[in-house]
Amino acid sequence: MNITLSDIHAARDRIAGLADRTPLVPSAMTDAFGVDFLLKLEITQPIGAFKLRGAMNAILNLPKETPGVVCCSTGNHGRGVAYAARARGLRAVVCMSRLAPAAKVRGVRALGAEVRIVGNSQDDAQAEAERLVAAEGLVDISPFDAPDVVAGQGTIGLELLEQRPDLDTILVPLSGGGLAGGVAFAAKAIRPDIRVIGVSMDRGAAMHASLKAGYPVEVEEVPSLADSLGGGIGLGNRISFPLCRDYLDDVVLVSEDEIYHALQTVYYEDRIVCEGACVVGIAAVQTGKVQLSGPTATIITGRNLDMQVHADIMAGRDVALGDTTVRGRRYEP
Repeated sequence: MNITLSDIHAARDRIAGLADRTPLVPSAMTDAFGVDFLLKLEITQPIGAFKLRGAMNAILNLPKETPGVVCCSTGNHGRGVAYAARARGLRAVVCMSRLAPAAKVRGVRALGAEVRIVGNSQDDAQAEAERLVAAEGLVDISPFDAPDVVAGQGTIGLELLEQRPDLDTILVPLSGGGLAGGVAFAAKAIRPDIRVIGVSMDRGAAMHASLKAGYPVEVEEVPSLADSLGGGIGLGNRISFPLCRDYLDDVVLVSEDEIYHALQTVYYEDRIVCEGACVVGIAAVQTGKVQLSGPTATIITGRNLDMQVHADIMAGRDVALGDTTVRGRRYEP
């Protein structure tokens, strides 16, 4: 798997002061859930998302003669790569599909990266990144299947157990598996008995489908309130798939309706504005798909969202997702 606990400790030292240590705070949902329920606020990172950890670690570890970097992204990884590349004075190209929200495209450009909009899936965007590697000699910074990126994301696991050594469960939003695999590996290296559960949306969840099949598979990428969790894991995946296979205790899927309600919950109960991907763990607990037996933390992964969509959800209005509609409802605790 090409990653060790020493790599994660080295990543923490490398990114210290650049990808900041984030707060772990008690949630107002503690009483409702019956256990200490805690929120790891990666929304406080300089780019508003955890992705800075892995991107910064990977880019700081590149040779000095590197001509530039490229990546595919649904949004937050691109922001992390753009931010880290600018800090090192490197050219950055971010390849995104047409499904990427306009707000995330603008956010990547605002950090100085070139953006290429290619195809209708993250796999299409990855193909363009690979073309640029071959044509222009850029270095590909994978969003989930590179040792330095996974080690950077794994630093969250270290922090969680330093902040709350008695954690019973960690709920991790699951997409390509860089975050879930890195956190699960780090946490279980320290506390083998801890439970780590990956949570994703129930449409287009590539890692879930791959784990079920026993090998990486392709899935159709569709619009979701948890857009950051979209995209494939790569048929040649060699790091995040085995990490998720070997270290996640379970994978749970939640619906768009359940994500909608969880977004309302974290806003009205904890006064937090965040992306749909952040609340899948909350949705899993609210619906009884995950039962809690002790102190639990979930990772609030990013805040780079379309604020109009957020306003619609908070007001209980319908939200269109491609050819489907998530029916609105007023928030009820």
